[in-house]
Amino acid sequence: MDAQRSGGAVTTLVRPSATLQAEFLAAVKRSKALHAGWVTPPRTREAFHSYLRRIRAANRLGYWVVTGAHELAGVINVSEIVRGSLCSGYLGYYAFAPHAGAGHMTRGLAAVLREVFTRHGLHRVEANIQPGNEASRALVQRLGFRLEGFSPRYLKLGGRWRDHERWALLIEDWKAGRGRG
Repeated sequence: MDAQRSGGAVTTLVRPSATLQAEFLAAVKRSKALHAGWVTPPRTREAFHSYLRRIRAANRLGYWVVTGAHELAGVINVSEIVRGSLCSGYLGYYAFAPHAGAGHMTRGLAAVLREVFTRHGLHRVEANIQPGNEASRALVQRLGFRLEGFSPRYLKLGGRWRDHERWALLIEDWKAGRGRG
C-alpha cells in the first residue's frame, strides 16, 4: 500500500485481512506484557474476525504496519470518522513485540496521516492517550500532535475507566511540515 524508508529500514502499510490471522494472533500473544494496561487487541479467532468486520465499516480505516522482513510491527486504526463540517477521526494504535521502539510505528503513522489527510480528506485526527503511556505520547509528539486537554475517566480499558489526554493534529499543521515523521 505505502512504504516508508528511514536509515535503511523499510516499513509498509497493509490493509487488515484474514490471510494474516495466524501471524496477527501470534504477535498479540508475544506482546501481552507490552500491551498490559494500555490496549486489549483481539486475542481469539472470533475476536479477530469481529475486528475485521468492524474495521471495514464506512466510518473506519485500518492499517497494519509491516517491517521490511514482512513481520507485523503494529496496528493503526482510524475510527468514528465523521464527514461533513467536522471531517475528523479518532486514532488508535499499538506496536507488537519485538518491534516496539524500532521506528516502524513512527513511519507507519506518518504514512497513515498522509493517507487520511490527502486521500480521505480529513481535517483533524485525534489520539486519546493515558497519561502514563510515555511511548505513545512520544510517538504523537514526534509527529507534531498538540496536547489539547485532559479527559477524566474517558475510556474503559481492562475493566477500568481510565483518564486520557487529548492530542490532535490538523491538516494545516500537517501541511506545514508537522506530522511527517
